[in-house]
Amino acid sequence: MFSRVSLFIGEENLKLLRSKRVALFGVGGVGGYCAEALCRSGVGHITVFDGDTVDKSNLNRQIIATSGNIGKDKVEVVKERLKAINPDIDVKGEKIFYLPENADSVDLTEFDYCVDAVDTITAKLEIISRCNSSGVPVISSMGTGGKMEIEKLKVADIFETSVCPLARVMRKELKKRGVERLKVVYSEEEPKKREGREKSGQPSMIFVPAAAGLMLAREVIFDLIGDKK
Repeated sequence: MFSRVSLFIGEENLKLLRSKRVALFGVGGVGGYCAEALCRSGVGHITVFDGDTVDKSNLNRQIIATSGNIGKDKVEVVKERLKAINPDIDVKGEKIFYLPENADSVDLTEFDYCVDAVDTITAKLEIISRCNSSGVPVISSMGTGGKMEIEKLKVADIFETSVCPLARVMRKELKKRGVERLKVVYSEEEPKKREGREKSGQPSMIFVPAAAGLMLAREVIFDLIGDKK
């Protein structure tokens, strides 16, 4: 199944990816596509962390959301999907919202790479800070809600980002915690503001979250094999 992947990266790198362990925090609009791409690129061991269930409001943008799995745990849906793609993959699901209160229950040093695709700042800071102190590579997704222009997505160090409101807050908080660098996927598009009070949540469509998830996975893959694309 990975014959065309090997044409890009070679058999030795494909073998290397099969041995790698990746932790993915959040499998929503961004994280679901990241999980899909990691699996289809040959990563052999993936552990997903998410305490949420599939909701009807997810159907417009989340790859794991179908009308048949509304109400199911997202981690279980992801596990089933990735196994259906690659029966040989080792995929685990942890139904938790990773926060400072339960962070000690997860040993991040077990992983070769961590992906932050969660929504809450508290969780993002905890993931990043713990990876930083443990020496585990980590990449983080910044805000994708209310955005439509895929071409404005970029990969950069967070301290070189601009426009993104979430990145602005994260820069300030990471400085306080002594984090000096962090690879992120972010957008230079100004987010569309929600109009009126009759609807909850942010405006969203599939394009930017999906593209951001794929970009996260691309960076993880090529970092794991030590290739600069």
